[in-house]
Amino acid sequence: MPDHYDVIVIGSGPGGASLAHRLAPTGKRILLLERGDYLPRSRANWDAQTVFVDGAYQAPETWHSSDGKSFHPGLHYYVGGNSKVYGAALFRMRERDFDEIVHKDGLSPAWPLKYDAFEPYYAEAERLFHVHGRRGEDPNEPPSSGPFPYPAVSHEPRIAALSQSLSRDGLHPFHLPLGILLDEKDGKPAPTSICIRCDAFDGFPCLLNGKADAQVMCVDPALKAYPNLTLMTGAYVSKLQTDESGRAVKEVHVTTGGREERFSADIVVVACGALSSALLLLRSGNDRHPNGLANGSGQVGRNYMRHNQSILMALSHQPNDTVFQKTLAVSDYYFGADDWDFPLGLIQMCATSHAAQIRGEALPGWLEWVPKMPFEEMAGHSMDFWLSSEDLPRAENRIFYDGERVVLDVTEGNMEAHHRLKNKLERMLSRAGAHPFLLERSLYLGKNIPIGGTAHQAGTARFGTDPATSVLDVDCKTHEIDNLYLADASFFPSIGSVNPTLTIIANALRVADRIKQRLEA
Repeated sequence: MPDHYDVIVIGSGPGGASLAHRLAPTGKRILLLERGDYLPRSRANWDAQTVFVDGAYQAPETWHSSDGKSFHPGLHYYVGGNSKVYGAALFRMRERDFDEIVHKDGLSPAWPLKYDAFEPYYAEAERLFHVHGRRGEDPNEPPSSGPFPYPAVSHEPRIAALSQSLSRDGLHPFHLPLGILLDEKDGKPAPTSICIRCDAFDGFPCLLNGKADAQVMCVDPALKAYPNLTLMTGAYVSKLQTDESGRAVKEVHVTTGGREERFSADIVVVACGALSSALLLLRSGNDRHPNGLANGSGQVGRNYMRHNQSILMALSHQPNDTVFQKTLAVSDYYFGADDWDFPLGLIQMCATSHAAQIRGEALPGWLEWVPKMPFEEMAGHSMDFWLSSEDLPRAENRIFYDGERVVLDVTEGNMEAHHRLKNKLERMLSRAGAHPFLLERSLYLGKNIPIGGTAHQAGTARFGTDPATSVLDVDCKTHEIDNLYLADASFFPSIGSVNPTLTIIANALRVADRIKQRLEA
């Protein structure tokens, strides 16, 4: 007989870790499965060559696009999942994001639940992940039941000057909400602060564990406090096996240490990330579910979304001595502009460029104006921005298996909004004294990852009230399998233009409460 648990959670990223953390105090027997191990802590964690150019922490997998080209997905198999290298920008989705929104290229569909259903969980997610911010600055922030749990991360002088310049131009720059273990005094890290405000934050693993990632905030504290929670690393879930009726997951097949093991549970939660969760459901098909588990709608793996996003480096004539640059954002164009009736998206700053990153890029012709500037000096004159515009769900955008090969079929859409957002940034920076031309930073999204890559993945098993058009119900339980839930960004019907992680965490806490009620019953 397989070892039996009350709950099995597959995946220790923000969704799975938050859910397990929430359920651990129930005393129920919980198994958390992670296909990777703990990310090794070493000085290389802060080395740009290692992280970005060599892609040392990226999953060593090869996937294929629909035209047959191969690429390495931007996935990270570690305890804490992709949050080990995320930028920890933890936004609430805008209240209007939960309603139908018209874009030039189509519709962003309404959610079956509205913002008010998530607001209490957003508040809890902000507390759990130590989000630093300041209410009232962001002109498009949604209603909240209270202040941020921690004060905003302060701007360094150059970023404060940029903020003042943007304000003079009539914009409303605001402090970026960040999940970070930082205590500041007079704009500097306090002696007891875990975070030291270094230049290796966005995209880097944190050597000091000063980033509020899923391992640091959820997995490790829950394991320490609750012996009923077990973490198994190096545990690849190859298949979910249902009972003869096809209505319940009977066994979880795990490959670990070169051997096959099986576990069972009253409730199984899949939280591998939108792409990997869909792949698990697809490879778990059987006679009752011939097209993949819980895929009677044919929607598993479809409606894949990933923000239309760019990492842009602007070169300024004067040096930028900022160390921790990721503190400012602009949402004035989120839902449109004076010259455009449709949403454009979000502009936020990201970590400073490193010479090794720039050296690894394919530099464009416009850099002839600085032909002899060394990479170190270019990095010292740069300001760096992350632009996100909404990607619209299309059934044709999907992940699937072609035999043993994983195929990610993506056609870009809604790109005019993104190009217009870039133009807005260029004009903003021109007025602020930076060079008006921008270098697109492909390495920031992962080694060999195109703009349509796997950062901010969502939407492959969306939730809804109609089993014919959705995979999950409003509690994120599969329509077809009574004890199977999903707790990552798979459930998103739309993605908005803000980073999805806080919504993943908030929803995982919400789903955990539903599971808790079921366990108590």
